[in-house]
Amino acid sequence: MSAMGPQLGVMMFVSMLVLMALRVPIAAAMFVPGVAGYWLLTDSMNTINFLKGSAVARLTVYELSVIPLFLLMGQFASQGGLSRDLFRAAAALIGHVRGGLAMASVLSAGAFGAVCGSSVATSATITQVAYPQMRGLGYGGRLSTAALASGGTLGILIPPSVPLVVYAILTEQNIAKLFAAAMVPGLLAMLGYVMVVGLYARARPDQAPLMDRLPWRERGQALWSIWPISLIFVIVFGGIYGGVFSPTEGAGVGAFLTLVAGLSKRELKMPGIRASLVSTAETTGMVFMIFLGADMMNATLALTEMPKHVAEWVAALPIPDLSIVGAVLLLYILLGCVMDELSMLLLTLPVIFPAVMGLDLWGLNYESKALWFGILLLMTVSFGLIAPPIGLNVYVVNSLAKDVPMSETYKGLVPFLAWDALRMLALLFFPIISLGLVRVFFS
Repeated sequence: MSAMGPQLGVMMFVSMLVLMALRVPIAAAMFVPGVAGYWLLTDSMNTINFLKGSAVARLTVYELSVIPLFLLMGQFASQGGLSRDLFRAAAALIGHVRGGLAMASVLSAGAFGAVCGSSVATSATITQVAYPQMRGLGYGGRLSTAALASGGTLGILIPPSVPLVVYAILTEQNIAKLFAAAMVPGLLAMLGYVMVVGLYARARPDQAPLMDRLPWRERGQALWSIWPISLIFVIVFGGIYGGVFSPTEGAGVGAFLTLVAGLSKRELKMPGIRASLVSTAETTGMVFMIFLGADMMNATLALTEMPKHVAEWVAALPIPDLSIVGAVLLLYILLGCVMDELSMLLLTLPVIFPAVMGLDLWGLNYESKALWFGILLLMTVSFGLIAPPIGLNVYVVNSLAKDVPMSETYKGLVPFLAWDALRMLALLFFPIISLGLVRVFFS
């Protein structure tokens, strides 16, 4: 069995890529080769028993309930008009500066991401609110769509983050610690995008015309309108980091408070509640199906002993350990051209994670190394969401901004991607950026 293991593992990966090229859903593209390989390595009865047990085991993991709860929290915020209030507040505060509305779209995306956890949902929600206003005031399509696609990545960079929850579960790390580790890098991403917009607007003033400065009274009213979502953020994350409740309990509290906030504004009505529940159920079902497909594939890879062989091979490479990490990040960027973030993590982590944990990196202990590597992966995944040729956020934004060619959006994204690359290098060489808050809150 071990002799045919590596060859079978390669055949499974090739089969998966062929199925994906044929537009088979990613969950099935992983599940089918996984079942076939497991059957070949064992027998039909063992395969059936594994299928029965693995589905029950995966779907009864308590920690996974945090995913639908955070998704529901974001849906209630969107349907309840809270996302619109965030953009209006940011626009009222800085809309009068050059590129101010594009900056406001980034800031509101970051704030919405703090209650959403999904980059696609953040991109779609903020684009619907911000894009018509930017274009109506004469903003160029290139800057508008690039800022919205980049800002949408903050949905997973600023906690809560669905990919980060998945990483925590797969690697058995503390979700609250990972959220703390993501906070500073997420804020750096948001501030960096604002800086890029400012520089872009100065270089191309035709893309970002000035708008009138609002009176302080109107600014104050706009800022006052976001107190519900600000309070929810403080309660949820203050409760998590203060030890009052777990991340899963915090997600439940956040979803309930967001529902109450939407109802109190009288914007979240029964059709909106129904749409929120249906959308959350659909997304959760998709995520869990990908989980099941990846579980099947990874179980078969474990039988082939491929993760063990890869870890041993990586440890024996005659190159610096940091270069290996860089190569892994490059691999994830390339995978991002053909796969979504959850599929990448679920499929590759069982092989990649043990290999990276066996390296000597900055003298970090096992937990610190796992937290640092998780944030690096999150940054890399977000890079893939806006990088050509298949940036998922770009497709989402351009599906709503039909008057802007996708090629124009990609041209506008070049300075944002440059900032992403610099930020990834900073995180790679300075782990304290991601580990500083962890040591403050959990020392």
